[in-house]
Amino acid sequence: MTAAGPSPLEPAVGDPAAFPLDETVKGMPPGIAPFPIAAIGAKGWNLLAEDMPLPLAVLKRAALDHNLDWMARFVDERGAVLAPHGKTTMAPGLFREQVEHGSWAITVGTIHQAVVAYRHGVRRVLLANQLIGRQAIRGALDLLRADPGFDLLALVDSVASVELLARAAAADPIGRPIPLLLEMGYAGGRTGCRDTETALAVASAVKDAAPYLELRGIEGFEGLVSGRTIDEAADQVRLFLEQMVAMAAAAGAGGLFADGPIILSAGGSAFYDIVVDRFRRAGLERDVLLVSRSGCYITHDSLMYRDFFAAVRGRTPQVDQLGTGLQPALEVWAYVQSRPEPGKVILTMGQRDVGVTGGLPQAQVWHRPGAAGSPAPLDGDHIVTGLNDQHCHMTVPAASPLQVGDMVGFGVSHPCVTFDKWQVLPVVDDAYTIVGAYRTFF
Repeated sequence: MTAAGPSPLEPAVGDPAAFPLDETVKGMPPGIAPFPIAAIGAKGWNLLAEDMPLPLAVLKRAALDHNLDWMARFVDERGAVLAPHGKTTMAPGLFREQVEHGSWAITVGTIHQAVVAYRHGVRRVLLANQLIGRQAIRGALDLLRADPGFDLLALVDSVASVELLARAAAADPIGRPIPLLLEMGYAGGRTGCRDTETALAVASAVKDAAPYLELRGIEGFEGLVSGRTIDEAADQVRLFLEQMVAMAAAAGAGGLFADGPIILSAGGSAFYDIVVDRFRRAGLERDVLLVSRSGCYITHDSLMYRDFFAAVRGRTPQVDQLGTGLQPALEVWAYVQSRPEPGKVILTMGQRDVGVTGGLPQAQVWHRPGAAGSPAPLDGDHIVTGLNDQHCHMTVPAASPLQVGDMVGFGVSHPCVTFDKWQVLPVVDDAYTIVGAYRTFF
């Protein structure tokens, strides 16, 4: 097995640190004079002191640092490299921190996301999707032609997609082949070859398209494999990984890969332990570069990935040797704006502010403005039952301490769909003082 060092970063073009903040940016106080985002930490603002309007999504600095370090050590100890899903956050400031913690690449899903990563200094991008359409293909060719030091890998899963890329590359040569990964899939899933026969035909088509295309490895995404339980889904994931390894062996035996290590890449944020364990035992005749793509680890969450991580610990108890596991770093805060019934409160947060893909937000802590001390925990009887555009419905015990004007902090599930609702996410320390902020590019 071969590991690779981190991809270096270059200075950003249009550094997001210079992005101007003013009262028109969601989450910023009304009436403020414009200032660069990099200066937000000098304001001395504190969320609990009501220096920021709510609702507000914030990132917790200590948890971010912990998660960055934890995942870097996890993949390193297993002989793998990390190419985290940048689409999770679309925050170049976080891309930079991930690369500085050893990430081999940043994974994206569209040409727009690839351009954002490139323009903010990322030197290797894994486009975990097919390059389809004139603009996407032209954009990829332009990036590869303009910068010989930049690497962009994309996926193919059909002879038709190979032919599209080959024709475009032949008509507009860039002086080097487009590096590709063959995508394997499964019945009922998304993209990806469903069987070895189809996959070998695609791999052979890439080989025949030299010098315009080259095959660098095998890719798959196991994150949507389903089962009645997490354990049942994990068994299905193992079967899928076996198919990927078998395909890699068949393509290797047929001489279909380009020179260099064979890339084996999978890994959402639920089964990355199973992925690295199976790929490190691939047993191929050539060196393997094992690329894990977990992305949600950087913020973790308070529901879906919390439960998945508990399953990781059950399957791979060795992770306890890395110390405390992943920690939730993303919170959304809102005010209690109405308590119209003894057992119900309405809060100033809705679907415009928080995602619900993995479940409704979880009320965790509360704070009364002007009170001393840290936020107090809320018991599990405070349950979000629904969201409108700008309102949150929550059932509460009749004896709940919540009053109109109180502040409530919520944990989220599946952080991706909360990130894309915020152009700017402030970063807080343990006392909820704003110490920085990240700009997103959705």
